Amino acid sequence: MAELALTSTAHMLSGHTIPRIGLGVFQNRDSCTPACLSAFKAGYRHVDSAQVYRNEDQVGEAIRKSGLDRKDLFITSKVVSRNQGYDLTITGVNESLERFGLDYLDLFLIHDPLGGKEKRLATWRALIKLRDEGKLKSIGVSNYGVHHLEEIKAEGLETPSVNQIEASAEFAPFRLHPWCQQRPIVEYCNKNGIIIEAYTPLAQAKPGYLTNPVVVAIAEKHGKDSAQVLIRWSLQTGHVVLPKSATESRIYSNANVYDFKLDEDDMGKLNALDAGDKGAVTWNPVNAP
Repeated sequence: MAELALTSTAHMLSGHTIPRIGLGVFQNRDSCTPACLSAFKAGYRHVDSAQVYRNEDQVGEAIRKSGLDRKDLFITSKVVSRNQGYDLTITGVNESLERFGLDYLDLFLIHDPLGGKEKRLATWRALIKLRDEGKLKSIGVSNYGVHHLEEIKAEGLETPSVNQIEASAEFAPFRLHPWCQQRPIVEYCNKNGIIIEAYTPLAQAKPGYLTNPVVVAIAEKHGKDSAQVLIRWSLQTGHVVLPKSATESRIYSNANVYDFKLDEDDMGKLNALDAGDKGAVTWNPVNAP
């Protein structure tokens, strides 16, 4: 694996690249614009939003205030199940673009699989159409299990570029961390060229996780904090990572993970923390019918 840096990217099936680290803005409606501006100053170029987050307009405001070139930014949004379906998806994406104040989005995801097979496939077809029209650069899914991905393949439709996994809260994308590694889904995605995005790789700061003795010992070994160790684990595992924070100091700290490397012993100890479904901190709808 090439040495990581804040400018590192991963290649997607769409032919585009995605920055390996980005800012998650879930549950940030009050200070989303300043958080994004802090992230841009820290060197982030990737912001992960969603229609249901109700802050697309604030992300757009930050983009305009930043003075950065649009082509240098990577902006994501998503459509949740209650707004899915062919026509609703097309309308919703156009409305998202208006809220952002953008001509296109770099990535757009089906936010969850809870709408059922018919609606999932109709939504995917709508995203393909919007991508072909140039309104979306790449398209993908979130919270999808293997059988959800297989139904797309069975219809002869193109493979999603991205799957976000282990959920942080209702209608939020998946989060991936050492306690919930979602190995069957990760293995499937890796085999089929689907990028894994790990939303909030800090296990939502669940009590006992950041203070876990294994994590703390590894952090002390490298002169880092526990959050930085967990972000580094996700990066070295090959995931795209979306740590969430509205605090400027944490935004900078979460990006300060490129001056150390977890060794084989560190990775082995962190991998051994996997608790399967029991390690999920909130919902985990990958088994939705």
